Amino acid sequence: MPPQGFLSPEALERRERYGIAVDESDYPISPAYLEAIGSCGARIVTVGKWFATVVVESPDSAVASRIGQLPIVKEVRWIWKGEREPVLIRTSDSASILRPTCLPNESSPYGYADRQIAMLNGKALHEKGFRGQGMRIGVVDAGFRDVDRMSAFASTRIAGAFNLVTPAESVFADDDHGVKVLSCMAADIPQVMVGTAPEATYWLFKTEDNFSEFPIEEDYWVAAVETADSLGLDIVSSSLGYHAFDAEELNYSYSMLNGRSTLISLAAEKAASKGMLLFVSAGNEANEDWGTIACPADAHDVLTVGSITENKERSTFSAWGTTADRRIKPDVVALGSNCAVINIEGDLAFSSGTSFSTPIVAGLGACLWQAAPHLTNREIIALIIRSSSLYEKTDTMLGHGVPNFKKALKHSTYAKRTRSFHAH
Repeated sequence: MPPQGFLSPEALERRERYGIAVDESDYPISPAYLEAIGSCGARIVTVGKWFATVVVESPDSAVASRIGQLPIVKEVRWIWKGEREPVLIRTSDSASILRPTCLPNESSPYGYADRQIAMLNGKALHEKGFRGQGMRIGVVDAGFRDVDRMSAFASTRIAGAFNLVTPAESVFADDDHGVKVLSCMAADIPQVMVGTAPEATYWLFKTEDNFSEFPIEEDYWVAAVETADSLGLDIVSSSLGYHAFDAEELNYSYSMLNGRSTLISLAAEKAASKGMLLFVSAGNEANEDWGTIACPADAHDVLTVGSITENKERSTFSAWGTTADRRIKPDVVALGSNCAVINIEGDLAFSSGTSFSTPIVAGLGACLWQAAPHLTNREIIALIIRSSSLYEKTDTMLGHGVPNFKKALKHSTYAKRTRSFHAH
């Protein structure tokens, strides 16, 4: 099968632009293999081509043994157990559109989001006309309830939406976490809230199982990012992280935070190798027993984002490394305490977490890449790091510090001439 059969023209163009070859991992798993696995009595839940993984479901434990005996199968292990919750089908599509009701902040066209953009000197990109036009961003999250009905997102370009957990359910039916995350980039309500990439095009992916916590959610995440790659998306912003599960024997250990031990972190690195630029949250576990970053924040070749306060001090919840192989994480930080967001009512609110500092940076990263399309994803990461406040004196809690996108934009011209800079 030619690559045009499973990679979009945009995905192939990205590979050609950055000299990335189509390889074996780009090809889907053979239908004959899937048929053989299904014939053992299991229902196929999701499939991952990058690492040749197949998730199946069955109430009969003997099915796992039969699958394991197939010559095409290397290993079988359980990643979820329990009872499926009912699918939520939204029936209120005809309800009135939800509208922001807060008083406008007339002191800035960015409204209440002004400080989270100004802190990163992001206005310099917008003033030059770089507001995300033509950039394709995937948002991988827990759900985007009613985004399709909110006036706050009326101008948002949403090109696709995928529910990898329960495909019969709309991504707009449940959970508001993704609403807040998306608003940090996509909201465009002058004097109320303007996001960091209001003119980008978005694809929404639900990968979080709201009823349980098991490693299967990593398989959903991988399926989402593989889909993002095949569609030719430029950027993925993910505010999810994993280390502890409902079955304690599945929990991760600190020694596994090396970017190479968990499926989700390996997939994040694989996505980067396909030319996509990934922004991932460091996590909010600094004050919990775990105390450090979660996967895939430990991944190689992604930009991990932590949180700071308005005073540029680390938010007490913001997780930090180092990784098990002694890399500094997070890479950079941005405002994550009391960020302006759009909430489940479609109104302005303030929320805290690395979940929000991450898309704030991701949106400006999209605008920077729009301004410098000649650079690769890794070069954009290096450019952001090089522009950051602690580039010369990296901090274990704050990484390279606060990005300065005005400085990064200036350096992007220099990078075009020399292509010689590197991150620490």
